[in-house]
Amino acid sequence: MNPIARFKVSVLFFFQFFIWGSWGATMGIWMSKHGADAGFNNVAIGQAFATTSIAAIISPFFVGMIADRFFSAQRVLGFLHVVGGVLLYLASQQTTFTGFYPLLLAHTLCYMPTLALANTVAFSQMDDSAKHFGSIRVLGTFGWIAAGLMVGKLGLEPTAQQFLYAAYVSVALGVYSFLFLPNVPPRAKGEPISLGAILGLDALQMMKDRSFFIFSMGSFLICIPLAFYYSGAGLFLGEIGVKEVGFKMTFGQMSEVLFMLLFPLMFARLGVKKMLLLGMLCWTIRYVCFAAGAENVVMPLLLAGIILHGPCFDFFFVTGQIYVDQQADRRIRSAAQGFIAFLTYGVGMYVGSTIQGYVIEHYKIVDAAGVVTHNWKPTWLIPAAAAGVVMLIFLAMFDDPKKKQVA
Repeated sequence: MNPIARFKVSVLFFFQFFIWGSWGATMGIWMSKHGADAGFNNVAIGQAFATTSIAAIISPFFVGMIADRFFSAQRVLGFLHVVGGVLLYLASQQTTFTGFYPLLLAHTLCYMPTLALANTVAFSQMDDSAKHFGSIRVLGTFGWIAAGLMVGKLGLEPTAQQFLYAAYVSVALGVYSFLFLPNVPPRAKGEPISLGAILGLDALQMMKDRSFFIFSMGSFLICIPLAFYYSGAGLFLGEIGVKEVGFKMTFGQMSEVLFMLLFPLMFARLGVKKMLLLGMLCWTIRYVCFAAGAENVVMPLLLAGIILHGPCFDFFFVTGQIYVDQQADRRIRSAAQGFIAFLTYGVGMYVGSTIQGYVIEHYKIVDAAGVVTHNWKPTWLIPAAAAGVVMLIFLAMFDDPKKKQVA
């Protein structure tokens, strides 16, 4: 891989995940500070976190089609980051849920397609994605860690500053994408446009392959319990008295770094199926740790649950992104990555975030003084059981695929 292109793409991944990491773990704390009177109850918090899922449902297919057929991927990426940054800045100025929610949703409609587009730009520069992708994607982990350190150490969890910093970086990354990223021209430019292409149905042809179908359904189902972590972990840790929540949650990204560095060796030895199953198993263990450590604030168990984010994310999502790149025809790779983003960050996370909001509300406890707490143990046992069931189904039905990548 060209060293200059490698550096440029590494910078992209660092700031790509810095944006999301600035508010993705701690938004619930800021919302809870505004209180139910401003519309920020538990259900509203779940709905706010679900905006990323709604965006992943609506936009990746369409944006993937644009990048595959009309405009260079890096230009689409730059445009979305600039517009998304402006929208996030406007969202940071709101003090009611009715004012905040539509702007946050508009921002995520711009941001979520950039995840697949960043992958498209990166894969276009690689001759061996299994060898190179992990060591570049780890820069995204460093970006999330940097954002968490900033938020935690500066005490930004209950403030709108977390959104402001993300907005500034988003605009800057958009400009960077226009000026410095390698050109990734549309591979299917000039081909006839169909309704299927506009709706992303070109990527659905891959579902005819049994292994890809099981992978897709497993990805959707496992993201339902996954959403409990993204939507609820920050609120959970803050409520039970853990200090510097934003900082401590970066321990999960720190473990990502270790497992990302180990990823090429493990992927070569274990293959797709075992890597995916390990990720699912780690999700189950993580939630059991949270449930066991909740009542008496057992920090070793809580930290273990956070640190397990590394293998949870790397073994499942990174393996899945490589698998999709290897299986998809090169003309529809952007759409194929968008399809998986639709199932995971989209439908799966939306269902999970919505369920999580109602589960936390169900286990809400209000004392005589009006102080609100929650019964967190059953809240975490529910996604633990769900992840375990999905893992067993995947174990029984998924077969290790052969690489179908087109030169």
